[in-house]
Amino acid sequence: MADAAEIQGPSASPARRRLRRAGALLAGAPLLAGLLQLTATEPAQAAPADSVSVALDSLTPSAPTEDDTLTVSGTVINNGRQTVTGAHVGLRVGPLLNTRSAVDGIAQHPDDLRGGTGEELGEKYTEKFSKLVPGVAEHFSISVPADELNLGKDGVYSFGVSLSGKTSAQPWDQMLGIERTFLPWQSSEADTKSRTTVMWPLISSVHMTARTGAGARQTPVFQDDELAKEIAPGGRLAQMMDLGRDLDVSWVIDPDLLAAVDAMANGYRVQQSDGSTKAGSRENQDLAKQWLAGLQQAVAGKEVVALPFADPDLASLAHTGTSVTGSLSHLKDATDVAALTVKTVLHVTPTTDFAWPVEGAVDPSIIKVATSAGADRVIARSDSLRESSGLSYTPSAARPIGGGTTAVVADARMSTAFEGDLTKADTSTLAVQQFLAQSLEANVQKDEQRTVVVAPQRMPTASQAQAMATAVKALQDGNWSQPETLTAAAKAKPDPDATTRIPSTSAYPSSLRKQELPRSAFEQIADTQDKLDNFEVILTDQSRVVTPFGRAINRGMSTSWRGQAAKADGFRADVLSYLDNLGGQVKLIDKSETKLSGRSATIPVTVQNNLVQPVGHLYLRLSSTQPTRLKIAGKAYDEQPVEVSGGHSQSVKFTTSANANGRATVLAQLYTEDGQEYGDPVSFDVKVTEVTPTVMLVIGGGVLLLVLAGFRMYTQRKRAAARQAEEEGPDEAEADSGDDSGNPDDAGDRLSEEPGSPAGAAGPDQPGDPAPDTAPESADPSGTGERVDR
Repeated sequence: MADAAEIQGPSASPARRRLRRAGALLAGAPLLAGLLQLTATEPAQAAPADSVSVALDSLTPSAPTEDDTLTVSGTVINNGRQTVTGAHVGLRVGPLLNTRSAVDGIAQHPDDLRGGTGEELGEKYTEKFSKLVPGVAEHFSISVPADELNLGKDGVYSFGVSLSGKTSAQPWDQMLGIERTFLPWQSSEADTKSRTTVMWPLISSVHMTARTGAGARQTPVFQDDELAKEIAPGGRLAQMMDLGRDLDVSWVIDPDLLAAVDAMANGYRVQQSDGSTKAGSRENQDLAKQWLAGLQQAVAGKEVVALPFADPDLASLAHTGTSVTGSLSHLKDATDVAALTVKTVLHVTPTTDFAWPVEGAVDPSIIKVATSAGADRVIARSDSLRESSGLSYTPSAARPIGGGTTAVVADARMSTAFEGDLTKADTSTLAVQQFLAQSLEANVQKDEQRTVVVAPQRMPTASQAQAMATAVKALQDGNWSQPETLTAAAKAKPDPDATTRIPSTSAYPSSLRKQELPRSAFEQIADTQDKLDNFEVILTDQSRVVTPFGRAINRGMSTSWRGQAAKADGFRADVLSYLDNLGGQVKLIDKSETKLSGRSATIPVTVQNNLVQPVGHLYLRLSSTQPTRLKIAGKAYDEQPVEVSGGHSQSVKFTTSANANGRATVLAQLYTEDGQEYGDPVSFDVKVTEVTPTVMLVIGGGVLLLVLAGFRMYTQRKRAAARQAEEEGPDEAEADSGDDSGNPDDAGDRLSEEPGSPAGAAGPDQPGDPAPDTAPESADPSGTGERVDR
């Protein structure tokens, strides 16, 4: 018998074991068969773990007390090829677990047949199946009074649901499958209770674009209609709101989500693939209104923590964003607008002094960035801020890390308990039991009240949210924990032995670093901000542009873009493109070649404003690239202020003067008041004609000839008058002189009328003579107000 037991033991090869079993069956030896049945209960004789799967779908209550009845239900499936006969499901209570690491070990291998499974409670608390056909699921439900569980002192017990039976290849009773979990046992109120803070996050991905309608109401445009699905009954956010309503939790909210739902409630449009938009449905508007109304009721009297608008990625900012000028200013803007958004939509005043890096991973640069916008409490996680002093217990969450900043260290085990696929009932049940086990195990570590913070994933799925709510409800109904707000946890007395040393930047998880926004993202954001700054100064109603684009810039650095690099790039590019399009609505109209005839002329340049609002604070500068040929207002350039009403154009006129014939290029450019170029310049040629040096010489020669002709006529008349005086004698000359003094025109008339007179040959009606308005000569001074042409 000893030899047989040795052969059947763990050291025997599979081939030898199969040979022995076959021989025993063929010989029909009862003694050998009985020996085989005895030795089959050893772990080495157990069937493969996947031969029968056991799913623990429900365990209620999750943390029973002495007066409760524990009900366990689930499903068993025969995954093998042989029918299992004589099967039964039994309950097994394992040993008391003394450490949190022991809980981790069972959670990692819940179906390990070789683990410590404990003894079955007995046939009374089993459910039997005559046979289990391969591939067919069978349901079970077993109830047992808590006092029949034979539990001892308070603490966490290993608990299993196993299936035992026979197969044709192994015709003895054996355990074919098991599902192990935990049974938290606190029979009465604990002398010392943990103060547990559960963060309940209401965060979504980016939905709103920078685009708005052109009307006075500026109807917002959404990227898609996915948000409506999240807030619809059964949707992720709808369940988060409904489940959180009945829990003592601290609501942690991204104000961008509230802004998006509020915009949807008041009417919105959805962007289409072809670039057009369509109106959002009235049904979705009603959903948004209902969700907001429900949320207002759910958060009433609860703590509300507002994250910076759009939940900026603090780690990306710290590691790549700070090298781009102006990046930190966006975090400050996002923080400033957060409280106003929450208060406007939910009518509660939120707390805004918490920063929450991704997965609570911190390093010195992240702490510096997180606190730069005014937050003095940073939510870290215990797998980042690890204990280095060898504590045998979990210390309180609050840790002073210097500079007036407090790190609120969330418990990593409890915070990550609800990650993964929890759509199946058994995985959800295991997550709940593991969460409660870790909580109770931490509480019994030390007879001193401590604070515990739970910071789950930012955007739990609907199934994860349900599991979280189940666990939190069981925790708050249990005997070892009491709820506390996040603010109170941050203010709690810190453990003097807990670590306060922030890990180095090199210790930051590489898996998280790979998902960070690149430097190019922040450069693109900076480019957008520069263009926005240049655009807003010309607007009369800046809020129509600054507000939607400012919030879109915040969304461009959102934490929700992690793992979606292509979509993030597309979003930021769309914001910049749309801003360029809006800025381009104020522009100069192209001009064709302009012809300039003569010395001077006026050149008009047209400014067009296709925006719905007036623009101003602009200057239009017209510059000549060849000022020696063409001058603007007598110099190389001239500029004039510009104001244009919405939807209108305005022509600005500039005086020009030409000095030479030919083409001269002119450049028109808009400038803002601070001297920054606005928009693209417009250049055009001015063709100057008829103003050449030859033309100027001809014009000068003509003027000279007119002067000479006038002088000739004057001298001829003087000579004629002198000859006449000599011929008439002194008496006549005196008489004539008296007449000339009295009426000088008569002498002129007589001279012009005498035949053959030289003056008559050049009379006023002859070509080339001076104009008829030329006055006769006189030695007297001109009278006051008399026009003198020279």
